[in-house]
Amino acid sequence: MLRIIYMGTPQFAVPALEALIAGSKPGLVLRDGYEIVTVITRPDKPAGRGKEIVYSPVKQLALSQEIHVWQPGSLKRQENIERLAAYQSDLYIVAAFGQILPQAVLDLPHYGTLNIHASLLPKYRGVSPVSEAILQGDTETGVTIMLVDAGVDTGPILLQRAIPIAEDDTTGSLTIKLAALGASALLEALPLWVQGKITPQPQDERFASHTHILHKEDGKIDWNHPADVLARTVRAFTPWPGAYTNWGNKLLKIISAHAVQSDTGSEAGAGTVSLRKENDLQTLTVVTGKGLLIVEKLQLEGKKVMSSDEFLRGYSHIIGEVLG
Repeated sequence: MLRIIYMGTPQFAVPALEALIAGSKPGLVLRDGYEIVTVITRPDKPAGRGKEIVYSPVKQLALSQEIHVWQPGSLKRQENIERLAAYQSDLYIVAAFGQILPQAVLDLPHYGTLNIHASLLPKYRGVSPVSEAILQGDTETGVTIMLVDAGVDTGPILLQRAIPIAEDDTTGSLTIKLAALGASALLEALPLWVQGKITPQPQDERFASHTHILHKEDGKIDWNHPADVLARTVRAFTPWPGAYTNWGNKLLKIISAHAVQSDTGSEAGAGTVSLRKENDLQTLTVVTGKGLLIVEKLQLEGKKVMSSDEFLRGYSHIIGEVLG
Protein backbone atom coordinates (compact mmCIF):
# COMPACT_ATOMS: atom_id res chain seq x y z
CA MET A 1 0.00 0.00 0.00
CA LEU A 2 1.49 3.30 -1.16
CA ARG A 3 1.24 6.05 1.45
CA ILE A 4 0.59 9.48 -0.15
CA ILE A 5 0.57 12.97 1.34
CA TYR A 6 -1.28 15.54 -0.75
CA MET A 7 -0.35 19.23 -0.56
CA GLY A 8 -2.57 21.89 -2.10
CA THR A 9 -4.76 24.88 -1.35
CA PRO A 10 -6.95 26.51 -4.06
CA GLN A 11 -9.68 25.18 -6.33
CA PHE A 12 -7.08 24.20 -8.94
CA ALA A 13 -5.87 21.48 -6.56
CA VAL A 14 -9.33 20.00 -5.93
CA PRO A 15 -9.90 17.83 -9.06
CA ALA A 16 -6.60 15.97 -8.58
CA LEU A 17 -7.45 15.24 -4.95
CA GLU A 18 -10.92 14.09 -6.00
CA ALA A 19 -9.32 11.78 -8.56
CA LEU A 20 -6.94 10.36 -5.97
CA ILE A 21 -9.80 9.77 -3.54
CA ALA A 22 -11.83 8.00 -6.25
CA GLY A 23 -8.84 5.88 -7.22
CA SER A 24 -7.63 5.07 -3.72
CA LYS A 25 -9.44 1.74 -3.62
CA PRO A 26 -7.05 -1.16 -4.28
CA GLY A 27 -6.53 -2.02 -7.92
CA LEU A 28 -7.98 1.11 -9.51
CA VAL A 29 -4.70 2.94 -10.11
CA LEU A 30 -1.93 0.90 -8.54
CA ARG A 31 -1.83 -2.86 -8.28
CA ASP A 32 -1.71 -2.77 -4.48
CA GLY A 33 -3.65 0.48 -4.06
CA TYR A 34 -2.68 3.52 -2.03
CA GLU A 35 -3.95 5.62 0.80
CA ILE A 36 -3.94 9.37 1.41
CA VAL A 37 -2.52 9.57 4.91
CA THR A 38 -3.03 13.32 5.29
CA VAL A 39 -3.75 16.47 3.31
CA ILE A 40 -1.60 19.52 3.97
CA THR A 41 -3.03 22.93 3.17
CA ARG A 42 -2.50 26.54 4.20
CA PRO A 43 -3.68 27.74 7.63
CA ASP A 44 -7.23 29.09 7.73
CA LYS A 45 -7.51 32.82 7.26
CA PRO A 46 -10.26 35.44 7.54
CA ALA A 47 -11.84 36.71 4.33
CA GLY A 48 -14.45 39.23 3.25
CA ARG A 49 -15.81 42.22 5.09
CA GLY A 50 -16.93 40.10 8.01
CA LYS A 51 -13.44 38.57 8.35
CA GLU A 52 -14.95 35.14 8.79
CA ILE A 53 -12.59 32.17 8.81
CA VAL A 54 -12.65 30.46 5.41
CA TYR A 55 -11.35 26.94 4.77
CA SER A 56 -9.36 26.39 1.60
CA PRO A 57 -11.18 24.39 -1.14
CA VAL A 58 -8.75 21.51 -0.57
CA LYS A 59 -9.48 21.44 3.16
CA GLN A 60 -13.21 21.46 2.52
CA LEU A 61 -12.92 18.44 0.24
CA ALA A 62 -10.62 16.52 2.58
CA LEU A 63 -12.90 17.04 5.57
CA SER A 64 -15.95 16.00 3.55
CA GLN A 65 -14.15 12.71 2.82
CA GLU A 66 -12.99 12.31 6.44
CA ILE A 67 -9.33 12.64 5.44
CA HIS A 68 -6.98 14.02 8.07
CA VAL A 69 -5.95 17.66 7.43
CA TRP A 70 -2.74 19.23 8.70
CA GLN A 71 -2.10 22.99 8.50
CA PRO A 72 1.46 23.47 9.74
CA GLY A 73 2.32 26.76 8.07
CA SER A 74 5.92 26.75 6.88
CA LEU A 75 7.40 23.33 6.18
CA LYS A 76 10.88 24.80 6.61
CA ARG A 77 10.56 24.67 10.39
CA GLN A 78 12.44 21.75 11.89
CA GLU A 79 9.53 20.59 14.05
CA ASN A 80 7.31 20.37 10.97
CA ILE A 81 9.94 18.46 9.00
CA GLU A 82 10.18 15.96 11.87
CA ARG A 83 6.41 15.54 12.03
CA LEU A 84 6.28 15.11 8.26
CA ALA A 85 8.90 12.38 8.50
CA ALA A 86 6.83 10.61 11.15
CA TYR A 87 4.08 9.95 8.60
CA GLN A 88 6.51 7.68 6.75
CA SER A 89 4.90 8.60 3.46
CA ASP A 90 6.14 7.03 0.22
CA LEU A 91 5.18 9.90 -2.07
CA TYR A 92 4.17 13.56 -1.88
CA ILE A 93 1.87 15.13 -4.48
CA VAL A 94 1.75 18.92 -4.75
CA ALA A 95 -0.72 21.15 -6.61
CA ALA A 96 -0.69 24.94 -6.15
CA PHE A 97 0.49 24.52 -2.56
CA GLY A 98 2.08 27.95 -2.31
CA GLN A 99 5.36 26.93 -0.67
CA ILE A 100 8.80 26.07 -1.97
CA LEU A 101 9.67 22.80 -0.27
CA PRO A 102 13.17 22.62 1.26
CA GLN A 103 15.53 19.83 0.32
CA ALA A 104 15.11 18.26 3.77
CA VAL A 105 11.42 17.70 2.94
CA LEU A 106 12.07 16.52 -0.61
CA ASP A 107 14.51 13.91 0.71
CA LEU A 108 11.84 12.20 2.85
CA PRO A 109 9.57 10.19 0.51
CA HIS A 110 10.94 7.15 -1.32
CA TYR A 111 9.26 8.08 -4.62
CA GLY A 112 9.95 11.79 -4.31
CA THR A 113 7.48 14.64 -4.76
CA LEU A 114 5.30 15.08 -7.85
CA ASN A 115 3.91 18.47 -8.83
CA ILE A 116 1.00 19.37 -11.11
CA HIS A 117 1.99 22.58 -12.87
CA ALA A 118 -0.39 24.53 -15.13
CA SER A 119 1.91 25.12 -18.10
CA LEU A 120 4.04 23.23 -20.57
CA LEU A 121 7.33 23.57 -18.74
CA PRO A 122 9.90 25.03 -18.99
CA LYS A 123 7.56 27.75 -20.28
CA TYR A 124 5.92 29.86 -17.58
CA ARG A 125 7.45 28.71 -14.35
CA GLY A 126 6.15 30.35 -11.20
CA VAL A 127 2.82 31.37 -9.76
CA SER A 128 0.77 32.80 -12.66
CA PRO A 129 1.33 30.53 -15.68
CA VAL A 130 -2.30 30.52 -16.83
CA SER A 131 -2.68 34.29 -17.06
CA GLU A 132 0.75 34.59 -18.70
CA ALA A 133 -0.19 32.15 -21.47
CA ILE A 134 -3.24 34.30 -22.28
CA LEU A 135 -1.28 37.55 -22.03
CA GLN A 136 1.31 36.26 -24.50
CA GLY A 137 -1.36 35.27 -27.01
CA ASP A 138 -0.53 31.57 -26.93
CA THR A 139 -2.91 29.27 -28.79
CA GLU A 140 -2.26 26.29 -26.51
CA THR A 141 -1.11 25.51 -23.01
CA GLY A 142 -1.26 22.44 -20.80
CA VAL A 143 -0.12 20.73 -17.65
CA THR A 144 3.16 19.19 -16.60
CA ILE A 145 3.62 16.39 -14.06
CA MET A 146 7.12 16.97 -12.78
CA LEU A 147 9.46 15.64 -10.13
CA VAL A 148 10.05 18.47 -7.68
CA ASP A 149 13.54 19.68 -6.90
CA ALA A 150 14.68 22.59 -4.73
CA GLY A 151 14.17 25.17 -7.51
CA VAL A 152 10.97 26.88 -8.66
CA ASP A 153 9.37 24.52 -11.20
CA THR A 154 12.80 23.43 -12.42
CA GLY A 155 12.54 19.68 -11.81
CA PRO A 156 12.54 16.99 -14.51
CA ILE A 157 9.35 16.28 -16.47
CA LEU A 158 7.44 13.00 -16.16
CA LEU A 159 4.45 13.73 -18.41
CA GLN A 160 2.81 16.62 -20.27
CA ARG A 161 -0.63 17.07 -21.80
CA ALA A 162 -1.71 20.05 -23.92
CA ILE A 163 -5.04 21.75 -24.70
CA PRO A 164 -5.96 24.67 -26.98
CA ILE A 165 -6.70 28.11 -25.53
CA ALA A 166 -10.13 29.29 -26.73
CA GLU A 167 -10.48 32.84 -28.01
CA ASP A 168 -12.83 33.67 -25.14
CA ASP A 169 -10.92 31.85 -22.39
CA THR A 170 -10.20 33.84 -19.26
CA THR A 171 -7.75 32.82 -16.57
CA GLY A 172 -10.77 31.60 -14.60
CA SER A 173 -12.20 29.38 -17.34
CA LEU A 174 -8.82 28.09 -18.49
CA THR A 175 -7.77 27.23 -14.93
CA ILE A 176 -10.86 25.03 -14.58
CA LYS A 177 -9.92 23.16 -17.76
CA LEU A 178 -6.30 22.75 -16.68
CA ALA A 179 -7.29 21.51 -13.23
CA ALA A 180 -9.31 18.70 -14.82
CA LEU A 181 -6.49 17.95 -17.25
CA GLY A 182 -4.01 17.90 -14.38
CA ALA A 183 -6.10 15.36 -12.50
CA SER A 184 -6.23 12.96 -15.44
CA ALA A 185 -2.53 13.47 -16.19
CA LEU A 186 -1.65 12.69 -12.57
CA LEU A 187 -3.60 9.43 -12.61
CA GLU A 188 -1.86 8.53 -15.87
CA ALA A 189 1.62 9.30 -14.57
CA LEU A 190 1.29 7.98 -11.02
CA PRO A 191 1.34 4.20 -11.65
CA LEU A 192 3.96 4.56 -14.39
CA TRP A 193 6.24 6.49 -12.03
CA VAL A 194 5.85 4.12 -9.11
CA GLN A 195 6.42 1.10 -11.36
CA GLY A 196 9.58 2.64 -12.83
CA LYS A 197 8.14 3.00 -16.34
CA ILE A 198 8.86 6.74 -16.71
CA THR A 199 12.31 8.24 -17.17
CA PRO A 200 12.33 11.89 -15.95
CA GLN A 201 13.36 14.30 -18.69
CA PRO A 202 15.41 17.38 -17.71
CA GLN A 203 13.93 20.73 -18.70
CA ASP A 204 15.66 22.66 -21.47
CA GLU A 205 16.79 25.87 -19.78
CA ARG A 206 17.06 27.65 -23.14
CA PHE A 207 13.27 27.85 -23.28
CA ALA A 208 12.61 28.69 -19.64
CA SER A 209 10.43 31.69 -18.76
CA HIS A 210 9.12 32.92 -15.44
CA THR A 211 5.94 34.49 -14.11
CA HIS A 212 5.36 36.73 -11.11
CA ILE A 213 2.71 37.22 -8.46
CA LEU A 214 -0.09 39.40 -9.80
CA HIS A 215 -0.93 42.52 -7.83
CA LYS A 216 -3.94 44.80 -8.05
CA GLU A 217 -1.97 47.50 -9.85
CA ASP A 218 -1.13 45.07 -12.66
CA GLY A 219 -4.74 45.37 -13.82
CA LYS A 220 -4.59 49.11 -14.53
CA ILE A 221 -5.10 49.63 -18.26
CA ASP A 222 -2.60 51.64 -20.29
CA TRP A 223 -4.66 52.79 -23.29
CA ASN A 224 -1.48 53.40 -25.30
CA HIS A 225 -1.09 49.65 -25.72
CA PRO A 226 -2.58 48.01 -28.84
CA ALA A 227 -6.20 46.89 -28.66
CA ASP A 228 -5.38 43.19 -29.13
CA VAL A 229 -2.97 43.34 -26.18
CA LEU A 230 -5.62 45.03 -24.03
CA ALA A 231 -8.24 42.44 -25.01
CA ARG A 232 -5.87 39.68 -23.88
CA THR A 233 -5.16 41.64 -20.69
CA VAL A 234 -8.86 41.72 -19.84
CA ARG A 235 -9.11 37.95 -20.30
CA ALA A 236 -5.84 37.23 -18.49
CA PHE A 237 -6.78 39.34 -15.47
CA THR A 238 -10.24 37.79 -15.03
CA PRO A 239 -11.03 37.06 -12.24
CA TRP A 240 -7.88 38.54 -10.63
CA PRO A 241 -6.73 41.29 -10.44
CA GLY A 242 -9.30 42.54 -12.94
CA ALA A 243 -8.70 45.04 -15.74
CA TYR A 244 -9.69 48.56 -14.80
CA THR A 245 -9.35 52.21 -15.66
CA ASN A 246 -10.56 55.51 -14.23
CA TRP A 247 -13.47 57.62 -15.40
CA GLY A 248 -13.03 60.85 -13.52
CA ASN A 249 -12.77 59.86 -9.87
CA LYS A 250 -14.58 56.55 -10.38
CA LEU A 251 -13.06 53.13 -11.00
CA LEU A 252 -14.34 51.46 -14.18
CA LYS A 253 -13.78 47.73 -14.61
CA ILE A 254 -13.68 46.20 -18.07
CA ILE A 255 -15.25 42.77 -17.68
CA SER A 256 -15.08 41.56 -21.28
CA ALA A 257 -13.96 43.13 -24.54
CA HIS A 258 -12.54 42.40 -27.96
CA ALA A 259 -10.25 44.24 -30.35
CA VAL A 260 -10.91 45.51 -33.86
CA GLN A 261 -8.68 47.27 -36.32
CA SER A 262 -9.72 50.86 -36.79
CA ASP A 263 -11.21 51.23 -40.27
CA THR A 264 -10.61 54.97 -40.29
CA GLY A 265 -7.94 57.11 -38.78
CA SER A 266 -8.79 58.80 -35.50
CA GLU A 267 -7.58 62.13 -34.25
CA ALA A 268 -8.75 61.22 -30.75
CA GLY A 269 -6.09 60.26 -28.24
CA ALA A 270 -5.72 56.87 -26.58
CA GLY A 271 -8.41 56.30 -23.97
CA THR A 272 -11.07 58.37 -25.77
CA VAL A 273 -14.54 56.85 -25.62
CA SER A 274 -16.71 56.68 -28.73
CA LEU A 275 -19.99 55.06 -29.70
CA ARG A 276 -20.55 52.27 -32.19
CA LYS A 277 -23.88 50.70 -33.12
CA GLU A 278 -24.10 47.00 -33.89
CA ASN A 279 -27.39 45.18 -34.46
CA ASP A 280 -29.39 48.08 -33.00
CA LEU A 281 -27.29 47.96 -29.83
CA GLN A 282 -25.01 50.72 -28.59
CA THR A 283 -21.44 49.65 -27.96
CA LEU A 284 -18.85 51.53 -25.96
CA THR A 285 -15.60 51.75 -27.92
CA VAL A 286 -12.23 53.02 -26.70
CA VAL A 287 -9.36 54.31 -28.82
CA THR A 288 -6.07 52.53 -28.05
CA GLY A 289 -2.49 52.87 -29.21
CA LYS A 290 -3.44 50.71 -32.20
CA GLY A 291 -6.99 49.76 -33.07
CA LEU A 292 -10.17 49.97 -31.01
CA LEU A 293 -11.24 48.08 -27.93
CA ILE A 294 -14.92 47.11 -28.12
CA VAL A 295 -16.22 46.85 -24.57
CA GLU A 296 -18.85 44.13 -24.13
CA LYS A 297 -19.36 44.25 -20.36
CA LEU A 298 -18.19 46.71 -17.74
CA GLN A 299 -18.79 47.75 -14.15
CA LEU A 300 -18.73 51.24 -12.71
CA GLU A 301 -17.56 51.52 -9.11
CA GLY A 302 -20.49 50.83 -6.79
CA LYS A 303 -22.71 49.48 -9.59
CA LYS A 304 -23.55 46.08 -11.02
CA VAL A 305 -21.95 44.53 -14.10
CA MET A 306 -23.69 45.84 -17.23
CA SER A 307 -23.61 45.21 -20.94
CA SER A 308 -22.20 48.05 -22.97
CA ASP A 309 -25.67 48.92 -24.31
CA GLU A 310 -27.19 48.94 -20.83
CA PHE A 311 -24.38 51.10 -19.48
CA LEU A 312 -24.69 53.68 -22.26
CA ARG A 313 -28.41 54.07 -21.66
CA GLY A 314 -27.59 55.41 -18.21
CA TYR A 315 -24.20 57.04 -18.80
CA SER A 316 -24.27 58.36 -22.36
CA HIS A 317 -22.25 61.39 -21.22
CA ILE A 318 -19.15 59.18 -21.17
CA ILE A 319 -18.95 59.54 -24.98
CA GLY A 320 -16.03 61.76 -25.93
CA GLU A 321 -14.36 61.56 -22.53
CA VAL A 322 -10.87 60.18 -21.97
CA LEU A 323 -10.39 57.25 -19.62
CA GLY A 324 -7.39 56.69 -17.41
